[in-house]
Amino acid sequence: MKRDWEVTALIHYHSRGDWGWLERYHHKPPSNLKVVLGDITDPFWVLEAVAGCEIVFHLAALIAIPYSYHAPASYLQTNVAGTLNLAEAARRAGVGRFVHTSTSEVYGSARYTPLDEEHPLQGQSPYSASKIGADKMIESFVSSFGLPAVTVRPFNTYGPRQSARAVIPGIISQALHGNVVRLGSLDTIRDLTYVADTVDGFIRAAEVDEVVGQTINLGTGQAVSIRELTQVIFDLLAVSPDIITDPQRIRPAASEVSHLVSNNHKAKKLLGWEPVVSLKAGLSQTIEWMWHHSELYRPEEYAL
Repeated sequence: MKRDWEVTALIHYHSRGDWGWLERYHHKPPSNLKVVLGDITDPFWVLEAVAGCEIVFHLAALIAIPYSYHAPASYLQTNVAGTLNLAEAARRAGVGRFVHTSTSEVYGSARYTPLDEEHPLQGQSPYSASKIGADKMIESFVSSFGLPAVTVRPFNTYGPRQSARAVIPGIISQALHGNVVRLGSLDTIRDLTYVADTVDGFIRAAEVDEVVGQTINLGTGQAVSIRELTQVIFDLLAVSPDIITDPQRIRPAASEVSHLVSNNHKAKKLLGWEPVVSLKAGLSQTIEWMWHHSELYRPEEYAL
């Protein structure tokens, strides 16, 4: 369903001054889109950026797990302090809904499966610890100030435009350009959700009143190992590269999250949401997009 919303996109400021993926319109950007450049770690800028907004979708974060081993303080500053800044700005602005983005990584290694929203939170990487802190900050603003927030917890979203630091574009880009694919652990289990389904869940979370104060998983509930995923991609590409285990792509043993599969019953019940794009269909669309934009990837390099 098309929504005639006036949208302000907050883009991280850097010296180039570009808009990231928003630069790549095939036509002129729509008149109802306003782009502002800044940094969520600056509370004064955030106050100005959020003023006048009815709904805030908080997706700003440092997200790469391997990089969090090298720069943990930056994750604390962006993911925790930045979330505090946005929540306070939203509170002062009197927004009608604050949609906060969590991650399935906050669950850590599964104590039971599938993972529901009551599963304990375990900070097994600096990234996941920072996201737990962000989730708890939003929880505190709901309880302390009545912030009308909902926390959405996606499980491994993938699709066109995803950076090479993620496993699916990493596999595809290497398989498209060579006879060797370098990977980390092949036995980890993930729940892979196509980006269009995730977006649908976010929009529903912004529009359904009953979810304020709730945390909601967005995942397919289907378990896929990295080994199985790699073979599906090879089959779709009709290639058979050699797979090499690359030590630099393997997480520290106690930091690796071995099994992430969602229980999505809450999303179905409260949002009327369930995924509609199958893994093969989503991978096919991702492969097609990457085929036409191969210049954006450097398969010979390991992207943190």
